[in-house]
Amino acid sequence: MQQIGKYIIITGIVLLIIGLILYFVGNKFQWFGHLPGDIKIKRENFRLYAPITSMIIISAFLSFLLWLFSKIKH
Repeated sequence: MQQIGKYIIITGIVLLIIGLILYFVGNKFQWFGHLPGDIKIKRENFRLYAPITSMIIISAFLSFLLWLFSKIKH
């Protein structure tokens, strides 16, 4: 149970740091979500937004962070 507690605390600290960054410099990331490859379809009674390119970038960044943490841990 102590190991799970450590992971929850670390996750909370990481989320706090991300939240503070977004709060103070969030306006610098307005371009994110409007990249080439992000699909936007607007019609009369229908809207579709699929941020494919943005999600690929987030996935690559998170994969890199997890790889980095695993290398540091071992």
